[in-house]
Amino acid sequence: MKIVVLSDTHGDATIIDQVYKQEQDADAFFHCGDSELAFEDAHFHHMNRVKGNCDFDNQFSEDIITEVGNRRIFMTHGHLYNIKMTLATLDYKAQETGADIVLFGHSHLLGAEQVGNALFLNPGSLLLPRGGNPKSYATIEWSDESDKLTVIFKTPTKEIIHKNIFNILKK
Repeated sequence: MKIVVLSDTHGDATIIDQVYKQEQDADAFFHCGDSELAFEDAHFHHMNRVKGNCDFDNQFSEDIITEVGNRRIFMTHGHLYNIKMTLATLDYKAQETGADIVLFGHSHLLGAEQVGNALFLNPGSLLLPRGGNPKSYATIEWSDESDKLTVIFKTPTKEIIHKNIFNILKK
């Protein structure tokens, strides 16, 4: 299985299209908010998407829970969980929902870490990255027969920024 995770594109619909076109082999796409596009905008290409603090279309949900393969995914933008200060509140929500992959944005800082038995991933920003990072998005790949999740952060031109492998037990 393969998912693609974007966030914080802030009105740049062409970058969403670019990533979508170059990651056609993905099983699912996720946008963690602050697209600044309408919920029904054609650039979303059937992406799972949530409302960020800069999104004003009320059709967006604040959070979503979905499954891809044998993985339960919780996605939110992050501003309602105070992610710039701590991941504890988001961790409580992940435990409550039984998620083993947690996707969020908001800080414009790319990163992936294991918290308990869940992978927490922020893909960074494809428009306004922070922390000296390049513009980025992420892919997560796994086999349903394995507990290993491979996270790859990429630039908009598919250059690999870094790659990590996490051992996350299936719930």
